[in-house]
Formats: sequence, C-alpha cells, structure tokens
Amino acid sequence: MDDISNRIKDIAEDSEDAKLLMSIPGISFYSALFILSEIGDINRFPDSEHLVSYAGLAPSTRSSGTKVYHGPKQGSNYLRWILTQVTWANVRKEPNGTVGNFYFKKKKGIVKALVAASAKLLRIVYWVLKEHMPYQS
Repeated sequence: MDDISNRIKDIAEDSEDAKLLMSIPGISFYSALFILSEIGDINRFPDSEHLVSYAGLAPSTRSSGTKVYHGPKQGSNYLRWILTQVTWANVRKEPNGTVGNFYFKKKKGIVKALVAASAKLLRIVYWVLKEHMPYQS
C-alpha cells in the first residue's frame, strides 16, 4: 500500500498543475490529482461559474407562477465529493482564511454553508489553474 501512495505522491510532484493546487490549504497530493482528473482541461470552461455548475455546486431553482422547484444536484458526484472533503480540511486549517471566513458567515445551516464554501473553493481552483499562479491568501 505504501508503494501505491508513494507512486501517487511522485506523480503529483511531477505535475505542475497538481503543485499549483497543493498551494491551496487543505489540498494534498491525492486530492489535487483527483480534482485534476475530474476537471480535465481547465480551458474548456469559459469562466469559473461554468466549472461550479459542472460540479453541481450552483443552486438550481425554477419557478412557475406560485410554485418553486429546487432541482436535484447534477454534475460530477466525484468532484462534488472531493471538494466537500477539501473544504472541510481548508476550514480546519485556516478558519480565518478566504474559504473559512465565507463558511462561518453563512447563516443557513452547515450543509448550505459547506456547499457555498465548496463553490468558493472551486472558483479559487479555477483561477489558480487558469492563471498558473500559486494560491495566495
């Protein structure tokens, strides 16, 4: 098992994009490679909102007359899962950081705060990859 972990770590250290993602608090070598494999080429998304929507982290509401429908989450289940895990780690590591402050300001419950903070973190991921610049808080 250690051989596999070491191989994954070596692959992450050889990847420029993975190193950029690992500059974000809470993202390790495994989660960086996982995010990259789910996103693919970042240039296929015209902006960060398209990536957030692809991950299923954008709120979906439709209304007709007096009826309001809140749609189910669509998008990559795996990307959404890893982002929630990374968001928890980020909030624990930097509670006063960009994502931590955003998480703790939400007043509508833990789940909604987590989804909103995950979307915020994914926007950061987008710009780190798009600009090829390490994260700076």
